[in-house]
Amino acid sequence: MLELKNNTNSSTVTAHKLGLLASVNMDIKKFIFNNKAKSKSIETLSIKLEEDNNTIQKPKEEKKVTYNMMNINFDDLISKEKNATLKQMHSYFKNLSPTEKNDYTGKYKGYNLIFITAESLSPYAVNKDLTPTLYKLVNEGYRFTNFYNPIWGVSTTDGEYVACTGLIPKAGVWSFKESSKNYLPFVMGNQFKKLGFKTLAYHNHTYTYYKRNLSHPNMGYIYKGVGNGLDVKKSWPESDLEMMEKTIPEYINSEPFHVYYMTVSGHLRYSFSGNAMSIKNKKFVENLNLSDEAKAYIAAQIELDRALEYLLNKLEEKDLLKRTLIVISPDHYPYGLSEETIDELAGHKVEKNFELYKSTLIIYTKNIEPKVIDKPCSSLDIIPTISNLLGLEYDSRLLMGTDIFSNSEPLVIFQNKSFITDKGRYDSIQNKFIPNEGLNVDDNYIKRIKNMVDIKFFLSEKILELDYYRKLFNK
Repeated sequence: MLELKNNTNSSTVTAHKLGLLASVNMDIKKFIFNNKAKSKSIETLSIKLEEDNNTIQKPKEEKKVTYNMMNINFDDLISKEKNATLKQMHSYFKNLSPTEKNDYTGKYKGYNLIFITAESLSPYAVNKDLTPTLYKLVNEGYRFTNFYNPIWGVSTTDGEYVACTGLIPKAGVWSFKESSKNYLPFVMGNQFKKLGFKTLAYHNHTYTYYKRNLSHPNMGYIYKGVGNGLDVKKSWPESDLEMMEKTIPEYINSEPFHVYYMTVSGHLRYSFSGNAMSIKNKKFVENLNLSDEAKAYIAAQIELDRALEYLLNKLEEKDLLKRTLIVISPDHYPYGLSEETIDELAGHKVEKNFELYKSTLIIYTKNIEPKVIDKPCSSLDIIPTISNLLGLEYDSRLLMGTDIFSNSEPLVIFQNKSFITDKGRYDSIQNKFIPNEGLNVDDNYIKRIKNMVDIKFFLSEKILELDYYRKLFNK
């Protein structure tokens, strides 16, 4: 129990094991004594980093490979740094093995990029007849059968933060808002802006919501939402299709471009009385043998499907689809649905610690060779994966996810510090590792991965708090 109190950052875990009141008291104590605990945190991190570095397999010198890494003089940074935490972070990243470049590196170099975070998208919304465009994108591009979309503390904005930055959100704050003061060299907007692409971002709800008016320009975008340049019909929620109709003319003739969208049509609540998109598309679902809540959810996602159909058609008209990479991931699972409705849509009782977060990642372009990828992966892996596909310069050591197409060890991390690897899954609530069928996993492996998860939480928090990338690159 002492180990739990000292080391966990998850109120979900502590509330379950210690009770809600004890959990709240612990959070208050952590806040009050935060400064006193810093030196202990550094000491603990030092032990974990040493343990982790001892397990890192250095690249064999005789093997002629190249890596997704940048020329960073960590030795010089370490020698000059006085802050103990920064010094240890420099040391850790210096000793971490980068991912190797591979057959997918630069495969879509020079392509335009349309990157979409889709509100509450889930596999339950992908249907050949009702959402044919989503079905096409999922099945005719790269199909990820073990993609997970964990939920974090601040729902949509934390989901966006993970997908856009490749970092774990810090508990107790709006990480995206906090990041608006930081240097973010690896987000897509800044990467493409540096290359001279037109970089735009859109959200079809209030532009200041979750302070996107601060975070999104800092990612390198000219940003528009409702209230600062995006004029869509007032409703709740607003139409994704109308957002596409209004925004595509702003970049379709300005190649090369990178556009980021945060959609809203799939937002809760799912009913035919209070959801404008469900009402709009009710005729397509009213004969389904489902509950009204399930039908309303699918009807809301039909609006996203129509928006994507419109987008693909416009790109095709301009002969741009063949050189535009489309990447779509959800912000979170549809937690606006009741457990009963989720089970109904899944066709079975959904396991809540892992399966609930199993989701859909879309990577598609015209003439892409379809491929099924079974490797466990998550939203954290999106930025390194598309950076590699697009041939962008980035340092794989400095992100918490990895390029899915690399030979890196897969790791899916959840908010409560449960995890999935290619060897099995660890349930932090039950403190139990369940190996994949036919595998025997020793305690040292489990301890190593648990340490790695702790490190990634710690480093993500400090990258945000200390504006680490700015210090690293002297910006």
